[in-house]
Amino acid sequence: TFGIVMSLKESTAYSMDKVKPILAVLDEIPALTNESIVMAKFIAKKYFTTTAQVLRLFLPSEMRRGTVKESFKRYALLTENYLDNLHKLTRSAKKQNEIIKYLEENIKKEVPFLAEKFGRSSLNSLVEKEIAYIVEEKVQRKPYEKLDFTSKNITLVKAQEDAIKSVKETDKLVTLIFGVTGSGKTEVYMNLIRDAILSGKTAVMLVPEIALTPQMLKELRAKFGDTCAILHSGLSAGEKFDEWWRLRTGEARIAIGARSAIFAPVENVGIVIIDEEHDSSYQSESSPRYNTLDLAIFRAEYNKAKVVIGSATPSVETYLKATDGEYNLVKMPERINKRPMPHVDIVDMKNEVRRGNSTIFSRLLREEISSILKNKKQAIIFLNQRGFSKSVICTDCGYVPKCTACDVSLTYHSEESALKCHYCNTKYKMIDSCPECGSKYLRYGGIGTERVVSELNKLFPEARILRMDRDTTANKEGHFNVLTKFAEKEADILVGTQMIAKGHDFPAVTLVGILDADMSLYFSDYRSAERTFQLITQVAGRSGRSDDVGKVVLQTYQPDNRVINYAVSYQYEKFFETESLLRKSTGFPPYTDIIRLLVTGEDEEKTIAVLKDLFDKTKKLYDTYRSEFKFFGCMKSPIKRLQNKFRYQILMRINVNSKLKDEISFLATTVKEKGVYISTEINPNNLT
Repeated sequence: TFGIVMSLKESTAYSMDKVKPILAVLDEIPALTNESIVMAKFIAKKYFTTTAQVLRLFLPSEMRRGTVKESFKRYALLTENYLDNLHKLTRSAKKQNEIIKYLEENIKKEVPFLAEKFGRSSLNSLVEKEIAYIVEEKVQRKPYEKLDFTSKNITLVKAQEDAIKSVKETDKLVTLIFGVTGSGKTEVYMNLIRDAILSGKTAVMLVPEIALTPQMLKELRAKFGDTCAILHSGLSAGEKFDEWWRLRTGEARIAIGARSAIFAPVENVGIVIIDEEHDSSYQSESSPRYNTLDLAIFRAEYNKAKVVIGSATPSVETYLKATDGEYNLVKMPERINKRPMPHVDIVDMKNEVRRGNSTIFSRLLREEISSILKNKKQAIIFLNQRGFSKSVICTDCGYVPKCTACDVSLTYHSEESALKCHYCNTKYKMIDSCPECGSKYLRYGGIGTERVVSELNKLFPEARILRMDRDTTANKEGHFNVLTKFAEKEADILVGTQMIAKGHDFPAVTLVGILDADMSLYFSDYRSAERTFQLITQVAGRSGRSDDVGKVVLQTYQPDNRVINYAVSYQYEKFFETESLLRKSTGFPPYTDIIRLLVTGEDEEKTIAVLKDLFDKTKKLYDTYRSEFKFFGCMKSPIKRLQNKFRYQILMRINVNSKLKDEISFLATTVKEKGVYISTEINPNNLT
């Protein structure tokens, strides 16, 4: 049994016959820092979970299980006095002489290589004759070794210098850098990290998507060399182990990664940076459901450091705190060297249909793609739906294939000729007729990235096209490979989902096409307008980042929608003003807190019984403190079943400063039934 020592004391209340001896101490250096232990207790208390469950966040899973260790390679070298022992060789020892000659030229070489080339017995003979010897050397498993780490000398513009000065001089813990896409926020981050390192401290740099990490790692390694280490779930077990220990021992002093890198084992943190702070990936969707910014603030307070969060489209909650003075606000409203923001053409797809164009590309977008191909430029086509089409529908009876484990329709993937559930990843055989009525007349509802690529290939057979979504980037370096090919101009068009919207800088991209721009407006979520604004602005920002003026073609069925029009004219503050007024009048965050108690279980009767018990307890609070509540209700979850578990929920909206949050969260821990799980979420990203 493996365990983590949290503290020591002189005596125990347990009977000595129950106390087991410690067989071995696994790590010479304690795996967890004092800060990690304090932080784990803070998370357990804040999110109403056990310390044991929280500690798993601080250690890579392979380390916890003891399934990964340091890696060593065996090398052969010639001994210092090998010339004195050459007399031991016989005339027939041809292979042994070849090894000696090889090692004289190469100094040392891996044992497996020599054994295969010259024979293991020959190498063993040289060792016995004290002509050669074997050493073991630790191997540092480094991720993304193919990256070009050439450093560029960049002269800061005044807006960047002012931003750095503001972060250093403010007495506020958190600074929001509100800068348009291409305003140079990354270089501000680099300078703040450099200052932290020069002052003897460490730094944590977070990006929202694993796809972005290699790009930011490239920037950091170019400036700081091996002092930065990368942490994310896409690394191999060995790479993760080595990078983690480099940070723990202080060999590396900059941690970069996605959300989980907030748990990096660095000490004496000087700055924590969260890029694209608005991104939903910074909110954990599994227990404990922590908010990354909360933990960044904890680390900054513990280390007397600062937090910098950056975005071109901050969340409404964040921008309200910045304008109210809780956060320091730095604005960077212009692109580097005064480059113009790309011009956006809105295309009303209703008019395209009326003119007889039933394809997924408007006439204007086809013309613009043709133009960039002619001029040897690049384009990005964005669609937030992977697969070939969203669903398959029987035109006779309306049947839609659904996942047997989840209450959701299946997505058609043409390359695999399969139907997939995007929630549990189960794959099903594609149907050729309706299982309900036997009809052969099936149609595809909606479009996906696969279909976009297929249509582009028909329209532009000469174009080189790459696709980037969760299907094409499933392996460890999937994102890196796609992005590298596109950056090196091995493709003309990149088709992708929202992962292409975040932070990428491709100088040759002069066109962005946005298909179904209003799709996310249809989600029944109070954040749907905010997410639509963010996606449009972020995707549009990939265009025209070099000397050429960028263009954006935005296709929509709602050309007059306020959100779309604010986004295409880059009017974030106008959007914030109207959106915050709407949230205030309807009683949604940031003016209230949403609490969701989600009850899940495979046995529906047990799940409903737990729901009823929990509802009765929370209803008493509601009846006693009714003025604290804006809404209180019990219902099925919008997705009624997921991964064979039935889902019910109690939803509440309470006053933002209410002290009831902790009491409600505590109540959820008092209801227990085997096989039924209750999770407490405060302002969840996804209410489905």
